[in-house]
Amino acid sequence: MSRQDRAGAVDREMAARLLPDAALWALGRWWSENAMMFADETPGAHTVSYTPRRWAPITPWPSALASTACAGDAGVSRAQVTSIVADALRREAFREALVATYVWGKGKRGSPGGSGPATLQKILASDRLDATLAGAVTAMREHGAGAAYAALHGRVPWLGPSFFTKFLYFAGKTVMSANGPEPLILDRFLARRLRSLARAVGRETGHDPDGSIAGWVWRDKNWSPHRYEVYLSFMHAAARQVASIDGWPSDASPDLLEYALFRTAWT
Repeated sequence: MSRQDRAGAVDREMAARLLPDAALWALGRWWSENAMMFADETPGAHTVSYTPRRWAPITPWPSALASTACAGDAGVSRAQVTSIVADALRREAFREALVATYVWGKGKRGSPGGSGPATLQKILASDRLDATLAGAVTAMREHGAGAAYAALHGRVPWLGPSFFTKFLYFAGKTVMSANGPEPLILDRFLARRLRSLARAVGRETGHDPDGSIAGWVWRDKNWSPHRYEVYLSFMHAAARQVASIDGWPSDASPDLLEYALFRTAWT
């Protein structure tokens, strides 16, 4: 059996088993401690702190974010970024939409000349950026989240999946996908959660006794378009599974599970 065949076998087992009891218990405990914060049953209140002045070199700067002339820190929530991106996409201001999602994703890790603003400047310098972002939005609308991911994968230097899936996630709140599941964020933290599950399943089934397949497909970065589609399928199925947790909102969107898994470990 080839490495790809073994990966497919593990994927199928994971899709059949979904989240183990230990994960469900941990998620239930997380919800009991955080339900008041997310009264609308979405992660929209999830707020990230950032330091506007550190992003002063970045243009275009979304007007709904705090002015880069402001001293001190500011905060921006998922709900606010959703609104910023919706407005930007209506104006086809794709760069503004990307900047808002990037600043939210980076938060206070952004520093002058550091990996946040400096990397974003490199991304914004690409002459293919506008066409690529526009193409991803069109692909999402016409073909779905997987096609949108493929339209961005490896297309713009310095713009990797950990950040462009944030763009897709927020764009997906405005752009209705033609088919398939709505886009979700995939970063190294979520990949590590799935890697842990894949290692356990591979060990128990014998498809991946040493965990090498799990480490390959759920690496920390640069996941293939196929892997993103596997991720979305798993997460949407798992979101239906966790609805059985006592107290978990029965109609919660999959992004609530995405955020809960980002915040919760069970091993």
